[in-house]
Amino acid sequence: APTTTVPRTTVPAETTTTVEADPVMPLTGQPIVDQALANRPALAVKIDNHPNSRPQSGLNSADIVFEENVESLTRFAVVFQSQDANPVGPIRSGRTQDIDLLGSFDKPLFAWSGGNGNVTRAINESDLVPLSQFGPSASAFFRSGDRRAPYNLYSSTQALYGFTPVYAPAPPQQFEYRADGEAFNGEAAAGLDLAMDGVLDVRWVWDAATTSYLREQEGRPHLTADAGQVNAANVVVIEVEYRPSPADARSPEAQTVGTGTAWVLTGGVLVRGTWTRTDRLDTFELLDADGNVIGLTPGRTWVELARVGVTNPIR
Repeated sequence: APTTTVPRTTVPAETTTTVEADPVMPLTGQPIVDQALANRPALAVKIDNHPNSRPQSGLNSADIVFEENVESLTRFAVVFQSQDANPVGPIRSGRTQDIDLLGSFDKPLFAWSGGNGNVTRAINESDLVPLSQFGPSASAFFRSGDRRAPYNLYSSTQALYGFTPVYAPAPPQQFEYRADGEAFNGEAAAGLDLAMDGVLDVRWVWDAATTSYLREQEGRPHLTADAGQVNAANVVVIEVEYRPSPADARSPEAQTVGTGTAWVLTGGVLVRGTWTRTDRLDTFELLDADGNVIGLTPGRTWVELARVGVTNPIR
């Protein structure tokens, strides 16, 4: 019988190509231009917002800034990694709320002026790396001659980083970031108004010319001593409950583990959603009304720890 030869057909195996995202700076989502900066730990500096402490230095060089209510005022936990600031300050005391708030940065350096006995004990016993005007790191601090104490304590990020422990870890990425041109579920808004403690009214307004949000407080532009008006690529309002601090009943303590309402200003729009954080070592998860992760614009971010019900969109 004749033999029929069937030609073999070779079908190439299907291959799945996974494109690895380029590594980014963990606190800004921007491309890494200096690996040494990407490898260094987060440095959180407590900067005062008392009228006698204004204008401050270093706010526009920070990757992430948290604004906390303190006793009838606010104070900033200013987190550096990708940029330096010289000088930075005025530096003031820490609060117990800083321990939970900063846990997600993985043992960050923590520069502060000190605190009462209970606060000092709590911070020294935490995983923050305390750097203050007292003890081994004292040489990193100086008093400015143009202001009166306690509103004149300064340092520089370079001096503070000089006290980095051996094998200090770089921080994990804190937020998700959108790719160029990636859509998001936002609504039109020119910015946000929020009422912080005391008489501190804060306003963030979108500035299309610089594609950033500009900060005002008490009805005036919030100016720095070194870099113009305070600005940020993103503003994240986290609505939290404040309870009396166990270290000082007069001091409010933001409850930053849990869940609540979030307002996110990014790219000229407002995204409403929720925040969730199950442990102090976790980052804040930001989800929109549909349950999707809210991606931020690569760049610097301000996080407002606001009381419930004090935030209003600007139309």
